[in-house]
Amino acid sequence: MDFETLRTTVLDFLRDHQAWAPAVTGIIAFCESLAVLSLLVPATVILLGIGALIGAGGLPFWPVMLGAALGAILGDWLSYEIGRYFQEGTKRIWPLTRYPGMVEKGEAFCRRWGAWGIFLGRFVGPARAVVPLVAGVAALPRLPFQVANLTSAFVWAFVWLAPGAGLLGVLRPS
Repeated sequence: MDFETLRTTVLDFLRDHQAWAPAVTGIIAFCESLAVLSLLVPATVILLGIGALIGAGGLPFWPVMLGAALGAILGDWLSYEIGRYFQEGTKRIWPLTRYPGMVEKGEAFCRRWGAWGIFLGRFVGPARAVVPLVAGVAALPRLPFQVANLTSAFVWAFVWLAPGAGLLGVLRPS
């Protein structure tokens, strides 16, 4: 299945089964945030499409945004814990062995920015796939990691969903 077919299938499913939107959006955000898996799932275009479904009036913004944020939090958290558990061994796992430059950039990013790197890394395409994993390898303390993870996930979910949903319409009380 190619990326376009996957995107279309997910959006068609959500159009027909709106009650599943928060859970499906959470799964997509989890896939987008989990190291390695994020390289295989076209989550960005799907999230923008979900934002457009929200804007068309088919889906409620806040539950879908909450689902996206929770999925992103869990994906980064698991990536971080994998990095802490396997330490330097993570660099010997496929596909990281194929992208040593990406891992090096992620390490430099974490060393330079610390916990802020977790927050910023969520918004930088290629870094998003490895920064939490590398933060775990670097043994960034859990509390600063989780604070950055939680706050950035909510901002990230809002940023990706709000444009299609009509940003100003989302901020007005119903």
